[in-house]
Amino acid sequence: MTSGNTGFGVDIGGSGIKGARVDLDTGEFIGERIKIPTPQPATPDAVADIVADLLDRAGWTGPVGITVPSVVQDQIARTAANIDPSWIGTDCAALFSGRLAVGGVPREVAVLNDADAAGLAEATYGDPRAGEGAVLLLTFGTGIGSALLVNGTLYPNTELGHLTFAGTGSDPVDAEHWASSAVKDREDLSYRRWAGRVDRVLEEYRRILNPQRILVGGGVSRKFEKWGPHLTVGVEVIPAALRNRAGIVGAAGAVRDGIRP
Repeated sequence: MTSGNTGFGVDIGGSGIKGARVDLDTGEFIGERIKIPTPQPATPDAVADIVADLLDRAGWTGPVGITVPSVVQDQIARTAANIDPSWIGTDCAALFSGRLAVGGVPREVAVLNDADAAGLAEATYGDPRAGEGAVLLLTFGTGIGSALLVNGTLYPNTELGHLTFAGTGSDPVDAEHWASSAVKDREDLSYRRWAGRVDRVLEEYRRILNPQRILVGGGVSRKFEKWGPHLTVGVEVIPAALRNRAGIVGAAGAVRDGIRP
């Protein structure tokens, strides 16, 4: 069943592929979220088969928004993070519209970067401040995803987690290799010590971009009270409101609104 205010989003991650119906008036899920493990290797065809299975389970035959952990330009995947390198150069729209065809008719799809989808969702359904002025959304997980918005309008594919950063060693590293939440877990950092790393990364982003506020998402945002107070960066930092719903919700809204980077 489809309607003008109901959509469907799919969020493709390194470990799981998740999807749900979305009330596009409120940003809330309609029914339960479905999650299927990401196939290994996570090739385009293998992932498309899982997305088809997910939609069959959901009984959804309408348009679908899909996130991928990749830079997406003109619906072509230009990078591959936590998925198979064979994604690079893949025409994502052609892949999914054909594999998800209904009765032989290609399905309408919109494919975009996962952090960009989260940013769009937060600006539309989250804290009102997310849609006001220059806002940087950062998702802390395996890496650091980023979305840059101005009054709710997306500048796509920023990939700020890959900004070269001088950490504690002698060699520069990507910011996400020094301050992601995965690094926190791997190095068993306390919230205070990890917040010190995050603070330095945020200060570099502030120095370059001068956002009016920074939203922080990802699973670690649920415990913002444990590390947020340790931040000293000179810009307002607030936890994202939609948390793990954001990618799915943003994808559903993107296909409705015709957003196809």
